[in-house]
Amino acid sequence: MLIVHEVHRVTGDGEEQFEDLYRSHPDDDDLRLLYYLHHAHGTGPSYTVITMTAVRDGNAWHRASHRMRHGDLREWANAVDALRHEHVAKVLTPLPFSPLDAVLTNIDFESPPRTTAGDGTGQALFMEDTAWPYRGSYEAYLEKAGTKYVDTLRKAEASGRSMLRLEAALTPVWGTGRRREIVLWQRVIRPEALVGLFSNDVPAEYRAPGTWMHDALEVRDQWESRLLRAAPWSPLA
Repeated sequence: MLIVHEVHRVTGDGEEQFEDLYRSHPDDDDLRLLYYLHHAHGTGPSYTVITMTAVRDGNAWHRASHRMRHGDLREWANAVDALRHEHVAKVLTPLPFSPLDAVLTNIDFESPPRTTAGDGTGQALFMEDTAWPYRGSYEAYLEKAGTKYVDTLRKAEASGRSMLRLEAALTPVWGTGRRREIVLWQRVIRPEALVGLFSNDVPAEYRAPGTWMHDALEVRDQWESRLLRAAPWSPLA
C-alpha cells in the first residue's frame, strides 16, 4: 500500500471550488482519498491544502498517473491544476510502528468510499511532523521513534496529559530532494493544550536526559510541523 501526500497552494478565490473537486474525488478500484485538510490560517502559508490518498500498489499508481495525463481523469486533473499556484507531491509507505497500517490493510477498494459527516464545527486537528535524521542515522531514528516516542505518547495519554495521539508513521519510498525523512502524523486530542505549546518554552523536565526531546537529538535536530484542520467530510477525520 502506498500513500500519495500532496501539498496544494490553492488560489484564494478558488478554495471552495477546489474542495468541491476533491469531494467528488474520482475514487475507483485503485485510489481512496484518506484525508483532506486545511493548513490552519496563521500557522503557515495562506490557502494551503494537504491531501493524502491511498493507492493500492505501484501498478495502480502508474495507471492513475496515466489516466490523469492521457485518460478519463485528465479533465478532473486539469480543473484541479487551474486552481493551484503550486503543487508538491511525494509517495509514502507506512513504517512498521505505524498505527495507520492496520487501517490501510483493511481498505476495501471495491466498496464505495466512506466519508465523515459533519457540520463544520469541532473539526479534527492534526499535527504533521516531518523529521530529517542526521546522515547515517535513519535506522537509529526509526528505532528511537518506534520505542521511546511511541512509549512517551502512550504514557502521556494514559495519564490524561497527552496533546497528541500518533496515527501514522510514514517514509518516502524514494528520494524527496533532501535527506531521508520520516513523517509523524498525529491527531490533536487536547486542542486547548496548543495555547501552552505556542506561548511557553518547553518545560525543563520535558527536555531532561531520558526524555524524547533530549534523546532524539542524538539522531536529529531538524523537523517541520504543520497544524492541519480536517474538512468535516474528510474520510478518516
